[in-house]
Amino acid sequence: MSFDIIEDLKWRYACKKFDPEKKLSEEQVDALLESLRLTASSYGLQPWKFILVKNEKLREELVAASYGQQQVKDASHLIVMCEKEEIDEAHVDAYMKDICETRGVEADSLAGFKKMLIKMIVQQPAEKRLVWAKNQIYIALGTLLTVCANLKIDSCPMEGFKPNEVDKILGLHEKDLRSVLLCPVGFRADDDVYTEKLKVRFKKDEVVEIL
Repeated sequence: MSFDIIEDLKWRYACKKFDPEKKLSEEQVDALLESLRLTASSYGLQPWKFILVKNEKLREELVAASYGQQQVKDASHLIVMCEKEEIDEAHVDAYMKDICETRGVEADSLAGFKKMLIKMIVQQPAEKRLVWAKNQIYIALGTLLTVCANLKIDSCPMEGFKPNEVDKILGLHEKDLRSVLLCPVGFRADDDVYTEKLKVRFKKDEVVEIL
């Protein structure tokens, strides 16, 4: 039995040098953004926003905020993965409304679910909510990297940046957002020395235990 996705994941690596002349098609960009929209999240609450940065001037500014990493400006596109600073009752209400419209159910049938979300998320201390929301971003990142690999689009997930500076450059605080991850996407340069390096992973029996 052949699983092509495994070969795709073997092909994937964190691209260190993008070819700035190679651009994603609109269809490819749409597929990546749709994969983010469809990604899993705890309770389905989607406490995030994904910023697609195409503006070249902004991306030049972001290089300095990313410790000089050129992938930020050389990749075809840059996705900034953000958490919402406030997950409040209004956010939960919007989610309830979406469930009703999508599934054709009455709001009253969701009363218990809404009450649980208010208790488990909204009423938690702000610091705890932000940690929870940040964890959801990493779920979305996993989806994005897998879809990129499947479509043979290179990616480079980045935690190495100055969040406060990125937030300021992109005006995120005014949008009730905080940057969590940067992910340039595009196509590897022919002379990226990491292209041919073998993937280093522990053997399966070292990371998987069957009980």
